[in-house]
Order: sequence, then structure tokens, then C-alpha cells
Amino acid sequence: MLKILLKALIILMVLGGVYACASKPKDKIASIDEASGISYCKNSDTLLVVADEGDIYEIKKGGKILSKHHLGDFDLEGVVCQENDAIVAVEDGKILQVDRKNFRFKKVKISGKDFKLGKNSGIEGIAKIDNNRFILTIQSKKKKGAKFLDLELKNGRAEVKNIIDSGIIDSAGAEFSDGKLFVVSDKKDKLYIFDLKNKKILKKIKLPKFAQEGVTFDDKNIYFADDDGGVFKYKKSKFLE
Repeated sequence: MLKILLKALIILMVLGGVYACASKPKDKIASIDEASGISYCKNSDTLLVVADEGDIYEIKKGGKILSKHHLGDFDLEGVVCQENDAIVAVEDGKILQVDRKNFRFKKVKISGKDFKLGKNSGIEGIAKIDNNRFILTIQSKKKKGAKFLDLELKNGRAEVKNIIDSGIIDSAGAEFSDGKLFVVSDKKDKLYIFDLKNKKILKKIKLPKFAQEGVTFDDKNIYFADDDGGVFKYKKSKFLE
């Protein structure tokens, strides 16, 4: 009987440690199944969230869902909110240009620079660098396959101009801010700050334990899309000082 009680106590202690380092319920602002990408829309002061099963949501910064649209049978992995449209990354190597008013979209295949996705890899995130330039993150379990695609999206074409070795295992969501690329890794529970010009990791920031799939910022806050079914919100100062 004593052995059974000791085992139960050890299990409770372990679980307590897990939950202590996990994100707290108060940090979760919205429940969205398989949320896989997120982007802040400056002109509407809202957030766009995409999910694995082909849905796109617009939500308030407090988490209230304003709208939901099913784009189709797509594994959506990342989103960039622009003034009139959204650029959505699809895991199997496509871009969707989505009209924010009516949510009609145009499919654009990715080509160029010997672009080819490996058998066990796929597009996991997208970040806007300037008017026509985007970075796509490629998921990989090993550093050798961990890459970014430097993409030009122009005149209905999506062309890879450069391939960058990132060294970030399981790179998922990405956001470009203050001249740096911010990338989350679910496997490592980390936020990486990457220098695109010098092609190196500047900093690794430990995150709470959850399924990080997307990241975005407004002026004061940082938001994460959680593949286990939610959106988390924190003050920037919690991770970025």
C-alpha cells in the first residue's frame, strides 16, 4: 500500500512540474482547433488565424471570434495579414492570396531556385519582409534540412530567390519585426531571433510548454497560435526585453 501511495505522489509531483511550466489558462484568449498560423492586422487592429483543416478566422485582440471562413481542403500553416488581402502558406508548397472582404482566393504555386520539398518536410510558416519579399519556414527534424525560403511574390508568381540554412529544428511560425526574423519551434519550445543578413541565430528565448505554430506582434503584445487548439497572448516584455 505504501509503495502505491509513493508512486501516486511521484506522478502528482511530475504532473505538477509539467503544468507549472506550461501556459496558464489565463494566457489563452481564444479556442481554435489546430491553430497553425497568426498575423496582426494593423489597419483593423485584429488578428487573422489559420488552422490545419482549411479555416481562417478573424478575431479581436482579446480573443473574440469575429468571423470564420472555410477556404477548402488545405493544410494551412501560416498567414500574413495585409491591408486588403491575406497571404496564406499551404504545407504542400502553395500560396493562397485571400481577399479580406469576401475571402475569395487565388492559388499560386511556388517555383524557382531548385525548389523541392522533401518527403518528410513541408512549409510551416510565413513572414513578410517588404512589399514583395517573404520568408517561408521549412519544418525539419534535423538541422541539415532546416531551411528558410526567400520568396518573391509578384504578378501572380511565387518564386524562390534564395535558400537559407537556418539551423532551427522544427521551425514553425515566423514574424519579421524591427529588422529581425522571429521564429518559433514547437519541438524546442523556443522563440529564435534570426539575422537574415548574416544568416545566423542571434538569440534563443525559452517559451512556456505548448504547441507553438505561429507568432505575431502588436505594439505591446506577442501572440502565439497553439496547434493544440488555442491562441495565447503575453506582454512583449515577458520574453523580449
